[in-house]
Amino acid sequence: QVQLVESGGGLVQPGGSLRLSCAASGSIYSLRDMGWYRQAPGKQSELVARITASHNANYADSVKGRFTISRDNAKNTVYLQMNSLRPEDTAVYYCHAAEVVTLRDLTPTDYWGQGTQVTVSS
Repeated sequence: QVQLVESGGGLVQPGGSLRLSCAASGSIYSLRDMGWYRQAPGKQSELVARITASHNANYADSVKGRFTISRDNAKNTVYLQMNSLRPEDTAVYYCHAAEVVTLRDLTPTDYWGQGTQVTVSS
C-alpha cells in the first residue's frame, strides 16, 4: 500500500519561509507527477505547484516567484520551498502523487497525503 507522508508545516510570520516535504513509500515502481494542492477554510482546493518526473514544474500564478517545487526521484520525495509567505497562503497543504505503479499492482493510481497545516500570521 502506498503512503504519502508530509512534514514541514507550521506557524510562520508574514515574509517568512517554510519547507514542506512529502515522501511516498510502498514498493513503488514508478510515479508520474508529484505536486502540492492547498485548501483554505471556506475555499475550494487549488493546485499550488506540480513537477514531472523529468523535473518540469508549473505553479499557480499566486505563488510564482515565491515558491519552488523540487523532487528527488530516487527517494520518491517532493519538496515545496515557500518564501515570502503571506497570510493568504494559510491553508492545509496536500501532497499528490499521480499514476503510481507499484510492484504489487501495475494499475496506475493517484494518492494523496493526509495534509499539513500552514498558518501565516503575525
